[in-house]
Amino acid sequence: MAQARDVSYTCCSTLDKNPSHLGRSAAVTDADDHEAKKWELKRLVKQLDEYVGEGTSMVSLVIPAGGQLSRTNRLLSDEVSTSAYIKSRTNRQSVQAAITSAQQRLKLYSCVPRNGLAVFCGIVQDVRGKQKTLCIDYEPFQPLSRSLYLCDDKFHTEELKKQLEETEAFGFIIIDGHCSLFAVIRGSSRTILHKITVSLPSKHGRGGQSASRFARIREEKRNNYLKKVSEVASSLFLTDTGVCVNGLVLGGSADFKIDLSKSAVFDDRLRSKVLKIVDVSYSGENGLNQAVDLSREVLSNLKFVREKVLIGKFFDEIAQGSQMVAFGVSQVVYCLESGAVDTLVMWEDLSLVRRTLRNKNTGEETVQVFDRESHANKTNSEWETISETLCIEWALTSARALGVQVEMLTNQSPEGTQFCSGFGGLGAFLRYPVPELQHEEETEDTASDYSDDD
Repeated sequence: MAQARDVSYTCCSTLDKNPSHLGRSAAVTDADDHEAKKWELKRLVKQLDEYVGEGTSMVSLVIPAGGQLSRTNRLLSDEVSTSAYIKSRTNRQSVQAAITSAQQRLKLYSCVPRNGLAVFCGIVQDVRGKQKTLCIDYEPFQPLSRSLYLCDDKFHTEELKKQLEETEAFGFIIIDGHCSLFAVIRGSSRTILHKITVSLPSKHGRGGQSASRFARIREEKRNNYLKKVSEVASSLFLTDTGVCVNGLVLGGSADFKIDLSKSAVFDDRLRSKVLKIVDVSYSGENGLNQAVDLSREVLSNLKFVREKVLIGKFFDEIAQGSQMVAFGVSQVVYCLESGAVDTLVMWEDLSLVRRTLRNKNTGEETVQVFDRESHANKTNSEWETISETLCIEWALTSARALGVQVEMLTNQSPEGTQFCSGFGGLGAFLRYPVPELQHEEETEDTASDYSDDD
């Protein structure tokens, strides 16, 4: 199969004009849309954190699930009255304008949404120093637990950031006769916490009358090593409130992992959290990767493991020459516009931009997709830009309209890194084979063969 990464192409788009006629119209379930909503929240929080203001002109308002709009409106009315005592005329007017904007935005709601509501208003400056008036209301995908009202020179997004935190975490201890590695996997991120290197004496038949002494020294050093590993594990995975991970996986290439689990110096609280003991062929990070693969059944709900399984399935389809996957910008966008995509797989940091252009002379509209970080602006005087948005944002909107499941991936795992670097961070599982893709591959292969013959 010919492999290429398309970073720029121009095509005519019909999806924006009438998305409903392509593919199924079933709505994406909340479970399928969770990753997309999480990406949108992460992007919103990043934008809000970049804004700065003067004085206390930026209002952050959070209404928890089950809150009352009448109580919040009374609070804002009282704050308008209190702001009249601000000495600085400029700051006073900015604060009053921000509070008034928040009041106007709340009038759009007859009641507090099921999961609560967050409102951010004020006169802000972005990273380029451009000043503008901003008012954003956001309905979270998880319930907000506490109320908040603050006037400051920045937006307070702590309550929203809590929804991005992964609650489940699993610890790993990879131990053998050369080193021990301690790691934790939380969500889609993997963190190496500590590493111990050791040099233990090996078994041998020499020594004569001193053989028993050598064996005793070896056993003593081995026990000291297990004691050191147990102490480090307790310092990393135990807190004042108990065990800080949901489970532990022990791995190694020798009997050390078994001896550690049975050792009297290994904390009983950690022993009760051991989910699985696996045999691995490597030490260090390679052993950690193998231990994760061998523990999939007990870590099935962990995003890091789900990513490895999904990308592994994607690579298997490509290796088998299957026609049920697409990769690269041109293939994936074509299949998405055709309604052939079942699951859309995207890197969450994809920097592709989608620009809609119109010819000033003929009125023809085309779409250009390019890499924002490495692609220069190729428009000329004949074309004018109608709209420009992130390719991820456009793809999420299109996926919702077509009932397509979306999976947002990271580059934290080796498979994720390969997917992002080798396939451009964009791929899709298809509902049915698309003949045009097969024809495109055959054309590329034929052209390559013809060139070789010459």
